[in-house]
This record gives sequence, C-alpha cells and structure tokens, in this order.
Amino acid sequence: MNDWLIPLLAGGVTGVLSGFGVGGGTLLLVYMTVFAGLDQHLAQGINLLYFLPAGLMALPAHLKNGYVAKPALLPAIAAGLLLAGASAWAATALEVGALRKCFGGFLVVIGAMELFGKAEKEK
Repeated sequence: MNDWLIPLLAGGVTGVLSGFGVGGGTLLLVYMTVFAGLDQHLAQGINLLYFLPAGLMALPAHLKNGYVAKPALLPAIAAGLLLAGASAWAATALEVGALRKCFGGFLVVIGAMELFGKAEKEK
C-alpha cells in the first residue's frame, strides 16, 4: 500500500470528527503514536499544526448555527492560551514515557466519562 494512503485516510477521518467537534485531533494523536510509530513530542507538534486549520474550517458553521457561547469566548481563550503555553513547556520537559502515560490516563478518564456519564437532556 502506498505510504501516503493510510495517513491520508487518518487525516480525513479525524477531519470529519474535528468538524463535528468530537476531538479528531486527539484521535489523530493516537494514530500517530500507536500506529505510525511517531515520538509523542513530534506527534503533539504535528497535532497542534493540524488543529489550527481544521478548527478554522469548522468554526463558521458552528457560529452560523449558534453553537458558540460568545460570553464564554474571552475567558476560555485567555485561560486556554495561558495554560496551553504552560502545558507545552511542561510537556517538552517530560520524558516520552511519562508523557505517554499522562495522555493514556487522560484518554481513559475521558472514555469512562463518555461511557458512564449521564446523558444530556435534548432540548
């Protein structure tokens, strides 16, 4: 199989998920580290570059349909920028093994919350 076909499919599937706001970038990170064999630090850097255009492409549709809580934007962006910078610094200081364990733990917690969390009432 061509060397570009599997990454193209992974990018396409995670792009669709990103458009839905489901965390396609997180799944892309799993693909890159588990299946493509990339170093965790390298995969995280690629994932950050992937997320920027993917998020920008999905944002107009979410804005148009009223799925963005505008009053929460400024506080969320401010906190996100501050903590993303601090976390990126911390992640580059961690050994790859510790970073992978932290990421794996994050996935387990999120997965458990999705499986066992209470379903939201539909409006």
